[in-house]
Amino acid sequence: MKKQKELIKRYLLFTVGLFINSLGVALVTKAELGTSPISSIPYTLSLGFSPSLGAFTLYMSLILIILQLLILRKNFPKQYFLQLPVSFLFSYFIDFSMNLLGFLEPGSYIQKLSLLFIGCFVLGLGVFIEVVANVVMLPGECFVNAVSISYHTDFGKTKIVFDSSLALFAVIISFILYRNIKGVREGTLIAAVLVGMIARLLKQKIGFVERYVHC
Repeated sequence: MKKQKELIKRYLLFTVGLFINSLGVALVTKAELGTSPISSIPYTLSLGFSPSLGAFTLYMSLILIILQLLILRKNFPKQYFLQLPVSFLFSYFIDFSMNLLGFLEPGSYIQKLSLLFIGCFVLGLGVFIEVVANVVMLPGECFVNAVSISYHTDFGKTKIVFDSSLALFAVIISFILYRNIKGVREGTLIAAVLVGMIARLLKQKIGFVERYVHC
């Protein structure tokens, strides 16, 4: 009974973290200085086509899940299939958050930068909560984990290469579609550096979240 109660708490906490994560993505995107690396390709595509940022995020998530299946094959953990409902929920949360924050229109560069930093903090908080919940990872992290396990690479270094590759592909797509760079700017680099740092700092400072899961 206690184990079941803890599992329910973990899933509730993960759902909260997922929503906070989507708010962070929306805030960073609304800053108009680029977006987070994981959202760079969906955001770049959403600037030129009718599907929303959330919809393109879903499409990318499904592609990453398929790639995991190809990489891991029979070693694909059954719990990884939880990425499917999580991807649909995250897609909905992103579009909901973008609409919720539709009133945000920063004018000056200082305002945009301030919104970017707020977004990075919120995104870092969401990532921290998801890690504490420890029930399922988003497709981006699961893909990195699959590559890390299959090719015996360091997870942290693989994540850096993965994020950098996404941003690079977003730039290439932008040049092909728009003949200039859209969706990737200095905010993408700032988010790549800050979000992980904030998540690690929160892990050190906010111990009561972890205690909530076990109580």
